[in-house]
Amino acid sequence: FLNNALNKSSSIVDIGHAGTAMRFLTSFFSIQADSPKTLTGSSRMKQRPIKILVDALRNLGAEITYLEKDGFPPLLIKPSVLIGGEINIDSSISSQYISSLLLIAPKIKGGLKINLDGKETSLPYIKMTINLLKQIGVRVICNKNSIEVKELKETIPKEIFVESDWSSASYFYSIVAMAPIGFKICLNSFKKDSIQGDSLVKDFFQIFGVQTTFLNDSIIIEKVTEAKKSISLDLSSNPDLAQTICVTCLGLKVSCNLNGLHTLKIKETDRLNALKNELSKFGLDVKITSDSIKFNSDKDLIPNVEIETYDDHRMAMAFACLSVKTNIKILNSQVVSKSYPSFWSDLSKIGIVSK
Repeated sequence: FLNNALNKSSSIVDIGHAGTAMRFLTSFFSIQADSPKTLTGSSRMKQRPIKILVDALRNLGAEITYLEKDGFPPLLIKPSVLIGGEINIDSSISSQYISSLLLIAPKIKGGLKINLDGKETSLPYIKMTINLLKQIGVRVICNKNSIEVKELKETIPKEIFVESDWSSASYFYSIVAMAPIGFKICLNSFKKDSIQGDSLVKDFFQIFGVQTTFLNDSIIIEKVTEAKKSISLDLSSNPDLAQTICVTCLGLKVSCNLNGLHTLKIKETDRLNALKNELSKFGLDVKITSDSIKFNSDKDLIPNVEIETYDDHRMAMAFACLSVKTNIKILNSQVVSKSYPSFWSDLSKIGIVSK
């Protein structure tokens, strides 16, 4: 979605369900557009808040207008010159607002200092953005509650190693966890010293009996022992792993207690309610709050359950892993194209048949 949007000359850019693209392009078009851009998306995208980011950009001089409901896409972004300085932003809602600003900060006249209000959520993603900026020569100064990015007057081309996505790897961790002891999978382009927060999946899945071995730039994930009876985790830094962990708990009859999930309500769907709805189809009594999910998984799996994906790629991929244990039907299965277009063909490589 992001690549397609960047290569379009059209004045109207529709990014569908892609929340990351919406947030990053809002900032990008504020400094790059030489003509007005209308940035829009799916009906769900029009329900996802963007006011915090728009307010910050307006404070820097951006001309952004809400075309429908205040605080939400679609947006009309007019050409403008952003002047750097100091802004405050609520960092408790989404790390992507901050990453979006950081990515354009080197091109803002005078640079930018971002003061972070509230408890940072998904902090590893902010650190990953800073790490990448430093790799291309941007000077970034980090203090306890602020990030300062200096203006980059000259860009020097540099080659960067792009890791594979640990969030996508989590589905293979789930498959291995639900497979017999001794089953293993090798995945390429993963680093032991990864800058991705979701690389912690390798630690979390030890609870499910999965061992990770690094070999050059690859990982071998293997089922080495039975899963523990329960799991309790704070996923405030790793919210994208919540669905995968919940489904793995379902498949292995592991009691599940996950906290730090307040951002899930503004994702592609309200993921907490979506998880409750779909897990309940297997007879589970699922309790959710504004930032947690809890259930005891002691039921035998019901075969041939139809899973609604709510236009959410992670719902589709997480529940697909249950096919290791039982037949399952994923509705609107092509939603995976948002982040992992080859997901179904990759599953077929390890013997999981999809029709």
